[in-house]
Amino acid sequence: MQKIEHVGIAVKELSVSVPLFEKLLNTKCYKTETVDSEQVNTAFFALGENKIELLEANSEASVINKFISKKGEGLHHIAFEVEDIEAEIKRLKDEGFTLLNEKPKQGADNKMVCFLHPKETNGVLIELVMERKVRTE
Repeated sequence: MQKIEHVGIAVKELSVSVPLFEKLLNTKCYKTETVDSEQVNTAFFALGENKIELLEANSEASVINKFISKKGEGLHHIAFEVEDIEAEIKRLKDEGFTLLNEKPKQGADNKMVCFLHPKETNGVLIELVMERKVRTE
């Protein structure tokens, strides 16, 4: 793992939380995006090399909706940047970690992502992220 790429925070409403975090962090939200596969709307803030990602459910079935119903708004996950997500998935699987998805999938911010089950990471949801390669053929 190379660095903490971002910290994900579950929020009820981006319309309320984006202005709050703009004031708190003294910076503007640089990007919003919908991730259909996860049923979330996201908003990103840059802090040097790191980012904060706000996550809002856009469906009753969203994992963010379930998370907020159970735990309330707050820290949802920590994402680590990796150089080779497939190699890292294999390494962690060989180490005995449970993966929530065995193959990388498209995430927000042009990333391929994979999640580790929090039951084996002291209750913290861990996300692996790798910049999606753009083919130039």
